[in-house]
Amino acid sequence: MEVQSVTKIHVLSEHLTNMIAAGEVVERPAGIVKECVENSIDAGATVIEVEVFQGGIERIVITDDGCGMDHEDAHLAFMRHATSKMHSEEELFNIQTMGFRGEALPSIASVAQVELQTSNGKEGTLLRYNYGSLDVDEKCNCPRGTKLDVSGLFIKTPARFKHLKSTSYEFSVIADLMNKMALSHPDIRFQLSHDGRVVFQTSGNGNIQEILYQMYGKEVAQNAIHFEGSNEDFHIHGYAIQPKINRATKYFMFLTLNTRLIRSVAIQKAILDAYSDYMPPNRFPIVVLQMDSDTQLVDVNVHPNKWEVRLSKQGEMLDLIKKTIQDALNASLKTVSVSKPEKKSVIFEQPEIQYSYPVKPRLKEDKTIEQSFQNYKPIKETIVEEKRIYEEKKIPEIKIQEEPISYPLPKVEETNDKGPEFFKHLQVLAQLHDSYILCSNEEGLVIVDQHAAQERYHYEQLNEKLLVQCTNKQPLMVPIQLDVSSNVLAQYMTINEKTAFFGIEFEPFGTDQLILREIPLWFHDVDQKQFLQDLLDYFVENQGVDMAKLRKHMIATMACHSSIRFNRPLSMQEMKQVILDLQKCKQPYHCPHGRPTVIVMSDGELRKEFERG
Repeated sequence: MEVQSVTKIHVLSEHLTNMIAAGEVVERPAGIVKECVENSIDAGATVIEVEVFQGGIERIVITDDGCGMDHEDAHLAFMRHATSKMHSEEELFNIQTMGFRGEALPSIASVAQVELQTSNGKEGTLLRYNYGSLDVDEKCNCPRGTKLDVSGLFIKTPARFKHLKSTSYEFSVIADLMNKMALSHPDIRFQLSHDGRVVFQTSGNGNIQEILYQMYGKEVAQNAIHFEGSNEDFHIHGYAIQPKINRATKYFMFLTLNTRLIRSVAIQKAILDAYSDYMPPNRFPIVVLQMDSDTQLVDVNVHPNKWEVRLSKQGEMLDLIKKTIQDALNASLKTVSVSKPEKKSVIFEQPEIQYSYPVKPRLKEDKTIEQSFQNYKPIKETIVEEKRIYEEKKIPEIKIQEEPISYPLPKVEETNDKGPEFFKHLQVLAQLHDSYILCSNEEGLVIVDQHAAQERYHYEQLNEKLLVQCTNKQPLMVPIQLDVSSNVLAQYMTINEKTAFFGIEFEPFGTDQLILREIPLWFHDVDQKQFLQDLLDYFVENQGVDMAKLRKHMIATMACHSSIRFNRPLSMQEMKQVILDLQKCKQPYHCPHGRPTVIVMSDGELRKEFERG
């Protein structure tokens, strides 16, 4: 049998090499915007305008007022690994610019039609590339700066093109990126438009709170706490939003290192640790964290997309972040003004009334009043004692009534079968820490998580209601208004396609709000704004949302919001009702998120703990 010769190694063509690089840096239209805006920032631009058409799939135009390029540099910019930002290998470990690889423009030009107009203030250049080949090279008149026009993205690479999502989603990713860019560079004036309509712009005055106001509304901006801290190697500053305003995902923690947008699980954990004493479980804060350090401590050459970084002395940085944010939160929460009761008493002071007839001195009256109070005190004490006696009598009566219900049935020794019968034999004893219901049965001590138990019951109730499309709605006299960022506003129609089944449809209101004019009838006993905000956060975090996952998420969120919270005292009747509700559930032993609703400590375990056997 003839053995085939091994193919010899050969050098790839420049065009093919650029296309391979394009797969790393130009994953979707947002990748083009990121690379080109970063180039504009490196060029010293103070104004950056981004125009997007059809979500960036049809066309992207980026214009800046930076330093521009001469004719020679304009040509070199489209050559692979040609850059003005690095001159030696030593500089690789001391990068002070946003870009440094020299791959962006040649990669973009290989998968799209690109037109570049640039001027350094002395001469202007026009270059036009058509999927990797130079078609036009001429001089032109244009203002100082650079204008890049990208169109026909991925048309000649259908495998990449077919993986692009809807125009609204692709634009939402671009809008989200521009929001983050504005937060990381508040001194640059950004403007973003979609299909000819301006959807986001900043003033460039350096005020981060102003940008937060545009993105998330007045409440978030007003509750932004400024923090700042430093040590020998790092300096951090930014804004931490009050814990009372929180989100359902970690998506709203914005991190920059030396003005570069980054992602870091370790830094996010440090922020969550700082909020741990103030944040409810499974809720996350809104934070803008800007970190500055010596560039030699940072390695940004980790991935072509430049989102990941490696940091020397990371432990010291994390400790600084946690302590600084924690101190800022402590200080802000201590500054609550408390009015003194002495000042309030002034309100009840009245001027002496002038009577038209003589008034007798009130000395004797005071004595009679004192005497009357003395006479009244024993009566008051008697009432208190009687009430106490009544209450003491009342408790055993409840227990006597419950005993015949629990035990006359044929003895069910198999309480371990964990069926609904399990809850019929529970005798409610008390509430622990306003959070747990203590019960007893033949097995031992039973502890019920009141929130998780109610969550399971409401989940199963709502599950039945939301199996079919909702048609019964209630109009609102005052619509529910939600402050949203431009990336959420961009995809509200896509969101409505999913949520309309459940009777929820959003309408745009201005450039930064969504409103709800009517609500479904099942939508009650819940913080409506919080629930709807969590729903929108879910769409931001999840790219592909199917109906089954969305339905489960909505029901679980609704059940959580409408259930009894921790740290809420319950009456005996309310505690019994929680147990009765659990008894009605098909699966009463876990909440929709998988946490247990009930745990049992047997008599044997209790004896063991007390060293009795």
